[in-house]
Amino acid sequence: MKLAHREIGPAHPPLVIAEIGINHDGDLSVAKDMVRMARDAGCECVKHQTHIVEDEMTAEAQQIFPPNADVSIWEVMKRCALSLEDEKELKEYTESLGMIYISTPFSRAAADFLNDIDVPGFKIGSGEADNLPLIRHIARFGKPIILSTGMQTIETMRASVQILEEAGVDYALLECTNLYPSPPEIVSLKGVTELKAAFPNATVGFSDHSIGPSMALASVALGATILERHYTDSRYRKGPDISCSMDPAELKFLIDRSKEIHTALHNDKKRTGPEEDVYRFARASVVADKDLPAGHVITEADIWARRPGSGDIAGYDFDKVVGKTLTTAVTHNQQLKWSDLN
Repeated sequence: MKLAHREIGPAHPPLVIAEIGINHDGDLSVAKDMVRMARDAGCECVKHQTHIVEDEMTAEAQQIFPPNADVSIWEVMKRCALSLEDEKELKEYTESLGMIYISTPFSRAAADFLNDIDVPGFKIGSGEADNLPLIRHIARFGKPIILSTGMQTIETMRASVQILEEAGVDYALLECTNLYPSPPEIVSLKGVTELKAAFPNATVGFSDHSIGPSMALASVALGATILERHYTDSRYRKGPDISCSMDPAELKFLIDRSKEIHTALHNDKKRTGPEEDVYRFARASVVADKDLPAGHVITEADIWARRPGSGDIAGYDFDKVVGKTLTTAVTHNQQLKWSDLN
């Protein structure tokens, strides 16, 4: 999969997406500061949320209160959304810093707006993971799509994936748990491997709402190539997603550690060159376990394997020594040589 200039897949370090979302509380200057601080932490990609509330919800939403807010979801989005002009400016600012800007459209109008300002790809959130008409509408733009799969099963995802397959777009599926924050009791790392097995054409990643970086980092070892976490300039800021957001220091930690895990993930099981000095002292050599005379036929009780590994006969050749005849006398703990044996 390729998003803007960035190749994504097992051969590349995970793409860490800092999800600003609505943490800026509708303030463009705050949003810009968040982007700049993400760039300084080494982040390549930020994600926003595009809310055109009138096309996104019906009036019934004014009576729905999310678990992490004391006002309706309508009021939350109305207050926190950037204006379309502000969002366009935020995208231009992000790209001026050399970063990738993507956003989640929550409506058809938002998707059209994002396509008009030429985003390189789309993120579709878990709430829209089975919104087939919206997915179909976005897929028609022909751009890469990252789709979170929270609140879904493998079976309920098949219709959405079929739309993406038929559209011929590059796509990624992110394992996700939609509770803010998500305790480990309900987070599914196994979901990463299950998505890989069920949808072999998909790039697979992990959208994390837990506390701390542990779950996201663990997902890398299972093959996640995209990591997405809510992000804020400060966790002391108020907002509906702050409780599960990382700050710039945590963002840098996640980026650096995920690169290390990716590197180690592709190393074969073998003894490496830098280990040779350790190997020479850490392994064992076969030694006499008592004084033994020349002409003695060695039994298992006569020898043992002890460090260092500088002897002629390695510990793994212990059994080859048993039954051999000594050609010379040896003393207790003396390293044996093949030339000592007939």
